[in-house]
Amino acid sequence: MASTALPAEQQGKASDVRLVIAASSAGTVFEWYDFFIYGTLYAVISKAFFPAGNETLSVLLTWATFAIGFGFRPIGAILFGYLGDKLGRKYTFLVTVTLMGIATAGVGLVPSVQTIGLAAPLIVIFLRILQGLALGGEYGGATTYVAEHAPLNRRGFYTSFIQASVVGGFVLSIAVVVACRMLIPEDAFAAWGWRVPFLLSLLLLAISLWMRFKLSESPVFRAMKAAGKTAKNPFVESFTYPGNKKRIFVALFGVTAGLTTIWYTSVFTSMSFLRGPMRVDGLTVELILLAAGLITMSFYLVVGKWSDRVGRKKPMVIGNFITLFLLFPLFWGMGHLANPGLAATAKDNPVQIEGPHCTTDPFGEIVGSKPSPCGRMLETLAASGIPYTVVKADTLRLTVGGEDIPIAPHWMGDNAARKAGIEQALSAYGFDFSVQFPPFVNIVGIIAILLVLGVLSALTFGSAAALLAELFPARIRYSSMSIPYHIGAGYFGGFLPLIANYIVAKSGDAYAGLWYTWSFVLISFLVGLWGIPSGPPQDFIEDAP
Repeated sequence: MASTALPAEQQGKASDVRLVIAASSAGTVFEWYDFFIYGTLYAVISKAFFPAGNETLSVLLTWATFAIGFGFRPIGAILFGYLGDKLGRKYTFLVTVTLMGIATAGVGLVPSVQTIGLAAPLIVIFLRILQGLALGGEYGGATTYVAEHAPLNRRGFYTSFIQASVVGGFVLSIAVVVACRMLIPEDAFAAWGWRVPFLLSLLLLAISLWMRFKLSESPVFRAMKAAGKTAKNPFVESFTYPGNKKRIFVALFGVTAGLTTIWYTSVFTSMSFLRGPMRVDGLTVELILLAAGLITMSFYLVVGKWSDRVGRKKPMVIGNFITLFLLFPLFWGMGHLANPGLAATAKDNPVQIEGPHCTTDPFGEIVGSKPSPCGRMLETLAASGIPYTVVKADTLRLTVGGEDIPIAPHWMGDNAARKAGIEQALSAYGFDFSVQFPPFVNIVGIIAILLVLGVLSALTFGSAAALLAELFPARIRYSSMSIPYHIGAGYFGGFLPLIANYIVAKSGDAYAGLWYTWSFVLISFLVGLWGIPSGPPQDFIEDAP
């Protein structure tokens, strides 16, 4: 047996390793900033590129375009993983960060749909595809590069900076948006100011390229290339190397499925939950997420360092297990703190809708499908964040606390009138549709809940980069770790905001979308318990030729 561990004489000086970590982490922060700025500004983007008479449809179209970028991440992983294993780690992720920066700045330059019509969302979709391709190559490159510079007993800690940098990208996106909102008047921000964070990516790109050009190629790759042992076709070998199919399966379902859904739930579900059904002021939500994110970044470093002592499996299994029990209670608590009157009012005055064909499809309007009168009522209730129950009946009827609410005939043809009429009627029963500004003590409580979610995310994500690097042979490491990671992150995580919001829109239950996360966490817990290697960290061992 021959180990792929890096010989001590090739590991480099401590100062070199610090430069590797700093440059790789900074580039990762900037690249994830570019990717996440779209999600952070989803509410503004929906109006600029995806306006619709149906507010729910507008938001879902925005999240659908967000998901498209994630959908192309596996393709980017295959393409750039191939290049990374064939040509080298350094130059491959120089290409990915350049592509990401240009595509992100491009979003900030696209005219609105009011100016150029349908071309606007089509161009945005194309740019999201480029972002997805770039990100598919970035994570595998950065983690492989750092892991191949790190000694085994420090690999979890060193690579955890990459994991924290993912959070850092989101924190940076929030910080920039908050700064722009404070410096630019609200009307101007909605009109053009939201473009500034996208254009800023050009400056971040310049900084990232400057730092990464200082780096040399990975010593592991240099040694393989000198020995003529680089892969001929890394993509094919990822699926033909002995035992690799099982390792890819474990990486996909035992590692990525849980960590990615927990992370996106803690970030994007929290954001849309607070801004949407809980009706919390947008700037307040951004400041809450900024505070929680800044603190959360340190959790990943702690878990990464801990995994160097106890192994990679224990933190992940513990994180998934605890999430199964705490996910719903944490969001129930967040909802109570964000809008305490909503749950109490809904309990005292339950809303019930009766009628035939009481179903709704938020995407139906795209294909020309017209919802039934009852379906239109459901769409408005869901968009207003009002929990409701549905009863099948022959005639349309809306009741609050058992009392009938008159349904005006013109509501069926006028979305704005229907929304205004329903909210006015429900206001008489104590429902508050004003923007919420939770008291300071409640804000502290929400941040505390987000920190718990951050701990759960750190447990499942903090040591993932080290584990994925150790699972696969060096000759195909870039490809083999990138493919399952980006399939999981791209589809399980990237489509989470869209699917979770769709479930909420269909059910009328603001918490129903959490079942999506819970299901993948359960799968990850079971597969991880079975397939993640136990014991202390260990380099991948290759069979001798």
